[in-house]
Amino acid sequence: MSSDSIKTLQQKLFRGAEYTNGIQQTDSRDPGLTIQIPKPELAPSAPKPPPKTSKAVSGDLKTQEYGSSKSYKQRLSEALGVDYDGVEKYRLLQDENRERHWKRWGPYLSDRQWATVREDYSDNGDAWSHFPHEHSRSRAYRWGEDGIGGISDSHQRLCFSLALWNEQDSILKERLFGVTGHQGNHGEDVKEIYYYLDSTPTHSYMKFLYKYPQRRYPYEELVDENVHRDRNVEEYEILDTNVFDDNRYWDVFMEYAKDEDDPDNVYIRITSYNRGPDPATLHVIPQLWFRNTWSWPAQKPPMPSLSAAATDGNISYIKVKHPEMGGNFLCCLPSPPPMGPDGKFVGDEDAVINPDLLFTENNTNFRRLYGGMNQSVCVKDAFHDHIIPSHRPQRGRSDSQGTDGSSTPRPAGSIPTCEAPFQESSFVSPEKCGTKSAAHYIFRDVPGRGGCAVVRLKLTPLSPNRDRSLEDEGAFDDVVEERREEANEFYSSLLFGPITDDLKQVMRQALGGMLWTKQFYYFVQKEWIEGDLAQPPPPPGRQHIRNKHWRHMHVEDILSMPDKWEYPFFAAWDTAFHCIPLAVVDPVFAKKQLDLLTREWYMKPDGQIPAYEWNFSDVNPPVIFKIERKLTGREDLPFLERVFQKLLLNFTWWVNRKDSEGNNVFEGGFLGLDNIGIFNRSEPLPTGGNLRQADGTAWMAFYCLNMLNIALELAKHNAVYEDIASKFFEHFIFIADAMTYKSGEDESSLWNEKDGMYYDAIEFGPGNSVQLPVRSLVSLIPLYATLVLEPAVINRFPGFKKRMEWFIDNRPEMSGRNMANMRAGGRGERRLLALASKERLVRILEKMLDEDEFFSEYGIRSLSKLHKEKPWGMQVNGDWHEVGYWPGESHSGMFGGNSNWRGPIWLAVNFLLIESLQRFYQYYGDELQVECPTGSGDYMNLVEVAEEIQHRIIHIFGRDMEGKRATNGGNVRLDQDPQFRDYVSFHEFFHGDTGRGLGASHQTGWTGLVAYHILQSGVSCRLPKTPRTPRSLVNHYFDETIDAQSEHGGDTQSLYSAISALELNTLGDISPDAL
Repeated sequence: MSSDSIKTLQQKLFRGAEYTNGIQQTDSRDPGLTIQIPKPELAPSAPKPPPKTSKAVSGDLKTQEYGSSKSYKQRLSEALGVDYDGVEKYRLLQDENRERHWKRWGPYLSDRQWATVREDYSDNGDAWSHFPHEHSRSRAYRWGEDGIGGISDSHQRLCFSLALWNEQDSILKERLFGVTGHQGNHGEDVKEIYYYLDSTPTHSYMKFLYKYPQRRYPYEELVDENVHRDRNVEEYEILDTNVFDDNRYWDVFMEYAKDEDDPDNVYIRITSYNRGPDPATLHVIPQLWFRNTWSWPAQKPPMPSLSAAATDGNISYIKVKHPEMGGNFLCCLPSPPPMGPDGKFVGDEDAVINPDLLFTENNTNFRRLYGGMNQSVCVKDAFHDHIIPSHRPQRGRSDSQGTDGSSTPRPAGSIPTCEAPFQESSFVSPEKCGTKSAAHYIFRDVPGRGGCAVVRLKLTPLSPNRDRSLEDEGAFDDVVEERREEANEFYSSLLFGPITDDLKQVMRQALGGMLWTKQFYYFVQKEWIEGDLAQPPPPPGRQHIRNKHWRHMHVEDILSMPDKWEYPFFAAWDTAFHCIPLAVVDPVFAKKQLDLLTREWYMKPDGQIPAYEWNFSDVNPPVIFKIERKLTGREDLPFLERVFQKLLLNFTWWVNRKDSEGNNVFEGGFLGLDNIGIFNRSEPLPTGGNLRQADGTAWMAFYCLNMLNIALELAKHNAVYEDIASKFFEHFIFIADAMTYKSGEDESSLWNEKDGMYYDAIEFGPGNSVQLPVRSLVSLIPLYATLVLEPAVINRFPGFKKRMEWFIDNRPEMSGRNMANMRAGGRGERRLLALASKERLVRILEKMLDEDEFFSEYGIRSLSKLHKEKPWGMQVNGDWHEVGYWPGESHSGMFGGNSNWRGPIWLAVNFLLIESLQRFYQYYGDELQVECPTGSGDYMNLVEVAEEIQHRIIHIFGRDMEGKRATNGGNVRLDQDPQFRDYVSFHEFFHGDTGRGLGASHQTGWTGLVAYHILQSGVSCRLPKTPRTPRSLVNHYFDETIDAQSEHGGDTQSLYSAISALELNTLGDISPDAL
């Protein structure tokens, strides 16, 4: 391969960014990766029907693949004509119609399988200690696999990921490292630098970046320093060490591209850049292996196998045989020598670097871990021993190393069943076969300051001897480039209007990260709690530690994770928010996520939805219902009806289990807000009495309104649901009335008239209750319970209308006490169902929009800043309990100490507040104006307030005038270094005053909501730290309607539809309800 072709490839991969705002100019000698986003095309004047997909069309296109100068995009466009809507959307339709299984291969490996609850077989439930990081390279996983930037098939039978070695570390870098819940001063935390840069919904194109130090990785230093820090000190991160000094690190980019019309052909390109000043050596070791499914059953299943072979042209490949998959091949192409930043090769440009194919078994190394006997000669960590001499064990003893290589005491009962001879001379299989394999490439003396090395591989079911792309590097690279251009086309179709290039990249990385954060999640409770027949039985007391009541659970699905390292398990509350931005790019996948959680192999027979694996029985807010209607719109009625039936069970569970006295006041526990209360709300109160939760009661009112709304939608097709809608209307009235509850002969309220806020209260007994005047999200969540009914809806269902009017007329003491006045018609004669009346709404917003209380530069705080100077507390049994304003990390160990709801900004709850304000605007229109911010003299209607909050959230991620991102917390390298500044981390939550990212660092789960905000209001978003320009907004804020006659004309679903089609993106209406 010539130096010119290498330079061409480098220019294709790493184009310099040119920003119109002048913030960035990348040095052309050392170009950084930039996601190129073409300008969006104008949307058509009328919606187009979905493209027709057929195998015949695809087959015709396939026959033209070779010998045609036209791209697949051009050929598909010509074949479909006016039905063409983009290549990626065509693939999504093929996948939905089961014409092509485009999602068979995807980023389904976890970032961390070690120290998970599923792998914990201890007698005390200490998952962190039972399976630590130092075991992970030597011990076979039972329930899943992990790796760096890896992929697998959708059943995780065959896995691929990357390992690296810098000739300094004592182990291969084959998985991401972090401190455990015991070691971190704020709980578990990954200590690596990596970014999910791009992905299409079908994973036809994906890009990942890992920054690998050239110095020895500081495993011990990171653990020791974090262990010795208390909760009042910031976490010690890898950038705080010296390993990245002088830019001595590698930028390792991994790209995956599927063949244009065959989802089982996966092209893999790994490009490593030496960012340091001096030449350096890098070992690139792609690995292919089977998940261990044979060590657990009593009867060993048919074994899969991997073996070495070569083509007639001497290209090495790994032959894959699996009883359930058929044949596959991983072709490991020869690599050109390293190339310098000047475009010249190191050494002979005609020389090639051929990989050494290595094989072993994916079996536990009992000898290393416990001094026991191995079940096979070659074991899981063989490549470490083969490549790194210092890693090899001394004869006659087990290893005893530090944090990066030590073993733990041998657990009781883990005695292997057979012995194989120990041979130091052959750690890997001399027969070149096994169940785990690697291709070992060595690139020596890669020049500094931008020198690079490239590895190409192809995973394919096609015979390597007949695959022309293996002989033509240009054709190989063209496939990758075509998929990247198709990804550009897809993401440009989501955009409309003049959104800045910076925000386009933030949006694309957020959505790409969400698509990367899919994971194969496997858990069978019966097998997990009873143990495996081929293994020693678990400790007897283990079955009583956690999740013993979930014996029905059998999960084996691709699920959206909050964060594949810190939270590599599904969480029902998080999933509901994930699906909002996911629905923008892949509504079918989003809908399936919500469908799964209500299936009988997840949901308990009594209707409870599992929370998360540490405690499936914990209680998260009931928000899954909220997203259902957004995704389904008004078309997939069977799905909507099926889910509605399951949600009826869940609603009944809430009523029966969380309303202990049947008075419609709910005690839900922590409700996802961890440490927000003065006490742990999931435990009995130290004061005695019962906690009357304002947020728990508000969540149930919210639940009622949305079940009512779905029932009305279904009633269009089945009159039975009209009665159910009436029932939910009445239930909402009763729950709303319970915000004032009976306490003996007296009434007590969760509303504080003096403060103008909702508070929790403790009821000690009849006539004896006390409010807890903590200004937190608990005070704001009652705003969520809001629904606007259109006149057309009310008139369409006369039975519902009659019962609603009867209730209003005959129960005025209930319908008018704790909620908005339902008698009065609002804008367009709409009716409002809401907990907060106009007067209460205004009083709450006065505090919420006060910058000295809830309103930060970056969104709504979880706790009022008022409590910084005025913490609130009480003495109980000699102990002082207090809530104060902590804008950053938590100062307590409640719920593990790795999250904090006493001041930081959380995107999920902000999203619901924004949406509630938009709904209030539907009813009040421009009539209701509030001061925003409080005390500024600037008055806005509620939809303008909602947009201002959206803009402040976007400002967490966008560059300001100085090129800084608030989420980076003032880190100069992250803000200014050309090799860092384009990449964005999506943290779990954000500092209440500065916007600095906190908690999990790759939580594109619900933090991916920023992409949704950019799509909704990015066009009008000003730069961070610049004055707001008051303006009048167009009427495009969102109706909760069913066949509503819009005041803007026509029988429409949203006011948004009144805007000219030229102003819409190709998604059409992206309002929450349309989704």
